[in-house]
Amino acid sequence: MTDRTPPTLPTLVQRFFLDHLGEQRAVSAQTVAAYRDTLRLLLNYAAVALHRTPSAITLPDLDAPLLLAFLDHLEKDRGNSVRSRNARLAAIRTFLKYASHHDLASLATIERALAIPFKRFDRSMVGFLSRPEISAILDAPDRLSWAGHRDRALFSMMYNTGARVSEMIGMRCRDVVLEGQPAVHLRGKGRKERSVPLWRLTAALIRSWRRQIGDPSGDSFLFPNRSGGRMTRSNLTQRLNLAVVTAGRKNPSLLDRPITPHTVRHTTAMHLLQSGVDITVIALWLGHEDTATTHMYVEADLAMKEQALMKLQPSAAAPGRFRASDNLMSFLQSL
Repeated sequence: MTDRTPPTLPTLVQRFFLDHLGEQRAVSAQTVAAYRDTLRLLLNYAAVALHRTPSAITLPDLDAPLLLAFLDHLEKDRGNSVRSRNARLAAIRTFLKYASHHDLASLATIERALAIPFKRFDRSMVGFLSRPEISAILDAPDRLSWAGHRDRALFSMMYNTGARVSEMIGMRCRDVVLEGQPAVHLRGKGRKERSVPLWRLTAALIRSWRRQIGDPSGDSFLFPNRSGGRMTRSNLTQRLNLAVVTAGRKNPSLLDRPITPHTVRHTTAMHLLQSGVDITVIALWLGHEDTATTHMYVEADLAMKEQALMKLQPSAAAPGRFRASDNLMSFLQSL
């Protein structure tokens, strides 16, 4: 006789990560880490709320009321944004959809949990830098120091490619082609690869930087830390903040708002758009899976809207007043 006993929650979690995410979907390490952190937060919260150990929690325990309380906990107690709250909910939904195929007895509980909606939030306008502002940041690092030499090449590559932080800190020497038409091969979200051409100034800075570090092997990180290892996200953000402070001495406007590595990515997109580059090309440049994501830059560019308005020629016809026929008025009055 076949054993129809549903698997325990610990078993489902292990299978979800090892079989579903690891073998069947082959997701990236960053995606695994995102799901891992979400389930750790949820199980720790449930253990406190239910007065049990995480291993003793069952799938029916993760019902809609508990999940709603957990989401409120994220926002009110942990100070998470609505975006973070929705990202955690998306990870939980993915796990519950997987669990629904293996624990039919808990299907009703899972369906109610899956009915929890994502929370709406106000989308702020895209923040980006002007050309003088980004130029000031690129020129800010000390040309004579090792770290300054690296940062000049690093920030130039960021602005040239619009790359994400994960793409920048994971970039290796073999990813850059400096012969012929210079380009860099980037590995983005979802293990998608793309190639981005390099401007002459960026290529020159990379050549100079590679000579500085002795033109290492292809597996070496292109922008290492001082020990030769991989830079961290916080390390890159810290170096950018230092450059912003330095550039802010001559450009005080830089000190009036937060500037992050993602601001540089937005700046790349906006400057490409203002230069007349097609929106679909920008989507490929940035590695956007859906061009709808790239349309936010069109919404943010007030100058382009003003240019479009100027192209609209006023009509030469004098405004008139519509006079309906008697038959039409009779019809309308009969309704």
